[in-house]
Amino acid sequence: MPFRKMNQRIMNKRSGLRGSHPVLAVLLITAILFITTTITACERRQAPDPSPTSVTIAKASANMDWPMHGLTAGESRHSDLADINTDTVSELAVAWFTDIPSRSLRGVEATPIVVDGIMYVTGPWSVVMAIDARNGDTLWHYDPEVPGATARKACCDMVNRGVAVSDGKVISATLDGRLIALDKRSGELLWSTLTVDQTKSYTITGAPRIVGEYVVIGNGGSEYGVRGYVSAYDIDTGEQVWRFFTVPGNPEDGFENAAMAKAAETWTGQWWQYGGGGTAWDSMAYDADLDLLYVGVGNGSPWNQAVRSPQGGDNLFISSIVALRPKTGEYVWHFQTTPGDQWDYTATQHMILADIDIEGATRKVIMQAPKNGYFYVLDRETGEFISGQNFVPVNWSRGLDPKTGRPDIVAEAKYSLTGEAFLGMPSPGGGHNWQPMSYNSHTSLVYFSAMDMPYSYVALSPQNFRFNPSGWNTGEDPSQFPMPEDPQIRAQIRTMLKGKLLAWDPVKQQEAWSVPMGVPWNGGTLTTSGNLVFHGNGEGYFAAYRADNGEKVWEQYLSSGIVASPITYAIDDEQYVAIAVGWGGIMPLNLGEPMKSGVPPLVNRIVSFKLGGEAVLPIVEKPVPILEPPASTADALTIAKGRVTYHEACWMCHGDGAVNNGGVPNLRTSPVLGNADAFALFVLGGIAETNGMPNFAGELTEVDVENIRAYVINRAQVLKTDPALP
Repeated sequence: MPFRKMNQRIMNKRSGLRGSHPVLAVLLITAILFITTTITACERRQAPDPSPTSVTIAKASANMDWPMHGLTAGESRHSDLADINTDTVSELAVAWFTDIPSRSLRGVEATPIVVDGIMYVTGPWSVVMAIDARNGDTLWHYDPEVPGATARKACCDMVNRGVAVSDGKVISATLDGRLIALDKRSGELLWSTLTVDQTKSYTITGAPRIVGEYVVIGNGGSEYGVRGYVSAYDIDTGEQVWRFFTVPGNPEDGFENAAMAKAAETWTGQWWQYGGGGTAWDSMAYDADLDLLYVGVGNGSPWNQAVRSPQGGDNLFISSIVALRPKTGEYVWHFQTTPGDQWDYTATQHMILADIDIEGATRKVIMQAPKNGYFYVLDRETGEFISGQNFVPVNWSRGLDPKTGRPDIVAEAKYSLTGEAFLGMPSPGGGHNWQPMSYNSHTSLVYFSAMDMPYSYVALSPQNFRFNPSGWNTGEDPSQFPMPEDPQIRAQIRTMLKGKLLAWDPVKQQEAWSVPMGVPWNGGTLTTSGNLVFHGNGEGYFAAYRADNGEKVWEQYLSSGIVASPITYAIDDEQYVAIAVGWGGIMPLNLGEPMKSGVPPLVNRIVSFKLGGEAVLPIVEKPVPILEPPASTADALTIAKGRVTYHEACWMCHGDGAVNNGGVPNLRTSPVLGNADAFALFVLGGIAETNGMPNFAGELTEVDVENIRAYVINRAQVLKTDPALP
């Protein structure tokens, strides 16, 4: 998410002008000006009293798959494979690599699935591939042909987090809301089910989960004013079996179940007019012994609680973990991490099930590190709070009640009620985002990417809020979207952004060790019985660390920033480690300048490693940028108007201040920037809609577009002397 301001001094530097067209734009028209990255060696920080665990290295079985999203239904992402270990990892080298075909280079967030020696993986625009996991040969490729205009509904890139495989079928979900089943051998479409109302701004980026005979999937779109839900479908036919809504609808229509009636008591006003949010866009886990399906639920819609629920309230079940019966969708229990959430502190982050010794007793727990910055350990049978502690700096809450886990929210943080700006920690990007964590039972540690980021929340008054069913609805002041363009203030903001690979002790609720990263936005983790943690970072390196103390023991550069999670598998007594590569997601797109040390998506590919691998991985060079932009001839008022309209219409994809480091074109180096007619053809003519650039005719005027162009030209002139910028 973009930063707004750091203090009143910054606020005074902002333009007071506001446009009236909050829409998204994706201009895929030119080469991207990429940065030359200087890799900074990571320094590890070890716990004051480390207790390394002795790991017995066992011979890998002849074949071991990665059959589920999190390896197991409990989503531990810990593998017993150990031929690749602290003693042998130095011999790890590329076994094979395969590029992911897609209409554009965008973020790659998928966890590959490996079943019977075949790897199934997704890429941008929901494409699906089957690959021979021994050698990287592509067996089949399926493109669901997601309409390019769908890009407008997607807040956070054209990403997909993977498939589920069962009963001879590969199940995948598409960005435009379809759930599809493909033949495992041929890739032939077996059935397709529409899971959303496509007249509304729903999307799907998450991986489906299979529980018994059912496929379970949620959706995204809270910022666009939708009502969240999770649904189960018959794996053989694609027919819907049940649906559980995560927030209540209009009381006049009646409630679907007792849980919704109870949840409605925690809302006020007419929230249903704005959708309510609570989309279940990513995490799930399943306990077969308890027969409980756990679903992570997202933020409210809009963020501004004074708009969606004027008299406050907890607003269940936003920002909650909800336990359901997987055969019926029946509600069992919930735990809300952020009551009345108005900071985009979703609880959709990865959840892990484990049995852990706590105070002399073995507890069946569920663990989560959601956006709000606290690490939670809950009893997964009852939802009882066991413990919680912040893993990054937090200022929206004084801490958690030791009995209930309810946060003690500071008065200043309730910005929608105070009417004052609140510089919050964490940001809407979270102390931890969607990137999966892993849990190693040998070290008893959880490993994940963490971020320290500030964000200034500035609410619109309810009287000034105008709901836009096809646009961005946070209930915040759009004139405050961009960061100030003062170079000194921007430099100060950059110093406040920090990322790290974190090893967390869930019993002691404290950091065991951490490794600082060059950018805040980095990948998920894998841990193994070889006493290793594998992790990719935004600077393009895939690395292995000792699981007990964080010492880096191996790394390789892969020509793109990495945000996905690695896997490991064994075929014919040989262990492999694989990672999907492709920098992208929300942060590189709209926080380009603070992310400038990240490596843009020069490639979208799968890379697999083994001991003694002999494949030669080519290094992809960054293209030579266009350095001389058109002359800036517009007057100051036109540029100021263009700045506001740009940050209402374009910033989500093309970046704050016309700086992005993701997979969309850098508008400052566009060859059509100097031609007003050509520029307007993309924005108002829809000539690139297939590639994700919607037609904004009827929403933006020709004057709006020319103002935007004037602003981008001005930024190009200002920034052309900084070659480090993307």
